[in-house]
Amino acid sequence: MKNGFITPSGHINFEAKRLFGSVGKIIDGSVAYLNLNGGGPVEKHTHPHDHLFIVVKGEAKILLNEEEIIVKKDESFLVNGEIPHSVWNNTDEETVIIGISVKQGE
Repeated sequence: MKNGFITPSGHINFEAKRLFGSVGKIIDGSVAYLNLNGGGPVEKHTHPHDHLFIVVKGEAKILLNEEEIIVKKDESFLVNGEIPHSVWNNTDEETVIIGISVKQGE
């Protein structure tokens, strides 16, 4: 079985892993394909909503101020939109990320 995955009761040949719990109100969602050296924005940005990034292929590097967060396949990370940030491919192959914009306090 893959690391962190379980087979729920009553399931066969089925592996699941919880990526997140309650994070606020979902505003929208998108999928991004980051090619070699791809990502952005080039200049870190801020905004009033947060981003929940889920890596479905490859590995992402999230820059938060001076900190680097590595998010691997089948992992997620919630970015506080008020902290300057950007997201980058951290592999030499394509990285695929699901991005969900979240409004807090709802």
